Formats: sequence, C-alpha cells, structure tokens
Amino acid sequence: MKMNPLKEGTLTAHSVGIGTVTRTMVEVRARELAVINGHAAEEVSPTDFEQALRELTGESEVDPLTAILEAAPEGERWDPLPGSVGHRIEPAPSEDEDEEGRSDRERLVEEGVAGAEHDQMLQAARAASTADAADEA
Repeated sequence: MKMNPLKEGTLTAHSVGIGTVTRTMVEVRARELAVINGHAAEEVSPTDFEQALRELTGESEVDPLTAILEAAPEGERWDPLPGSVGHRIEPAPSEDEDEEGRSDRERLVEEGVAGAEHDQMLQAARAASTADAADEA
C-alpha cells in the first residue's frame, strides 16, 4: 500500500514548516552538503544535488534496482521448498504507518535527529574551514 504522499519528505527546517520544496531550497541544501563534504559552497556536485533532492522530498536513498529486488515478495526471491503449496497474507498496514512500519511520530523523531545531525556537520565544516583560513593567514 502506498503511503499518503502528504506524509512524505521533510516537514520542517529549524522548527519551521518548509511547505513545497522549491529548486532554491534544493540548491541551498546541496551547497550545505558540499560544505559538509569538504568542498566550497560553490562547488556543488551532481551527487550533492541529488542527495539534497532526496532528503527534501523524502525519496528513498536505496538504489532503485535494490529497492525493486527488496520489494519482491520473499517467496519469489527464493523458494526453500520447490512445489510447496501455500500463501501468506500480509497484514494491512495502518494508515498512520509507512511501508517500513514506522509511525508518524517515529518518522518525525528520525527527521529531527537527521536535521540536527546535518546542522552539526555543517557547523563543524564551516568552523574547520574558518580555522584553516586563519592558519593560512
């Protein structure tokens, strides 16, 4: 069952709702990721841009081919008893849970932790570049 699209993606940034993700927001996030990865903010790589887009829109960070393979029912991936009869009925997911069984609260906590971690890495990268610039002068 597909998750409600309104519950996907980043909901807040610094405790403020972000609304619709715009290209400018993705570019700002990509610059932040470039700084975290040790590059100048102007040296945004395609990888930084793709990661920023995934983070803000809530897309999966798993390779699409891997996601397809993992989405296949386990019985189709490997049959331990060829020719055995039977079927399994998956429980219907709750409307308040995503495909991984996480509730809205769990997703919000994970998003908050990821946001805090991103902010800490960005501050550390900026502090390191400032310290390097001071050492060179």
